Amino acid sequence: MTDYPLMSRLDLNLLIALDALLTERSVTRAAERLRLSQPALSASLARLRIHFNDPILARRGNTYELTPLALRLADHTTIALDAARRVFESQATWDPSESVRQFSIYGSDYGFTTIGRVVSELAAAQAPGVHFRFMLHNPTVVEDATNRLRSVDGMVIPHGFLTELPFVDLWQDDWVAIVAEANDEVGDALSREEMSKLPWVMNYQSRSAFTSAERQVQQLGVEPNVEVVVESFLAIPQFIAGTRRVGIIHSALVPLAKRAAAVRVVGLPFEPTPIVNALWYHPVHSHDPEHTWMRSLFEDAGRIVGAGAHS
Repeated sequence: MTDYPLMSRLDLNLLIALDALLTERSVTRAAERLRLSQPALSASLARLRIHFNDPILARRGNTYELTPLALRLADHTTIALDAARRVFESQATWDPSESVRQFSIYGSDYGFTTIGRVVSELAAAQAPGVHFRFMLHNPTVVEDATNRLRSVDGMVIPHGFLTELPFVDLWQDDWVAIVAEANDEVGDALSREEMSKLPWVMNYQSRSAFTSAERQVQQLGVEPNVEVVVESFLAIPQFIAGTRRVGIIHSALVPLAKRAAAVRVVGLPFEPTPIVNALWYHPVHSHDPEHTWMRSLFEDAGRIVGAGAHS
């Protein structure tokens, strides 16, 4: 059971002070950030120290460092503050055309240049005051998705990486191989021998970060000669043009790849498993009317991208 008597003795303004102190690691800078006097913020720090029975900020020479407890509190404080802000920004009725809300979405450059761009265009037509912030994810963010999605609005990522979270399916995409236009070692399709012999450009290369197509290459018994690892799908064509290298990208990126670099599409010696891209979100957002509108926007954009009308 929630301990409401304990919560009732707390001043939630202390959460704002704690967030500033953890971010700035200085009473003076935190006070300036909150436009408070230094004695006022010092008083808040004293109350926080009593509550947590911890100094929060510990002096080291001429500077202050966060205590081990404060370091653990940092992520929790950001999430709690954002959740409180969302509570008090909620409205009984919501009109997208009058909204100035910012939606924050994790994803890859592949997701941003396909569905992200279309979503921004649809939003501009329906809700000119709404803004989107698209943030690159990484393996750490994906592995901690349940916690990270509490404080943002969603993550665009294919099925196979997240579980036990609500999602909205967006569109299905396929994989294709690309080589340099001038690469005369490869015809219209790669052979397994060529896959083993030629150098590769890969997007990720670790046990927890990989694409399904890269995994299929290895399952064929082919150990790619990885010459370059670049954590950007859009950059792969640039590292292939004018070289002997080969890479695998999503079909939806082919028009962008061809405009960006002198590359051509070639067949693969196996049937790549398609991916289903989805927007994943935390259950806390399920009944938020603004978030529901945003999800419908992504569904509309997914149909556009799925039809190839995004490029």
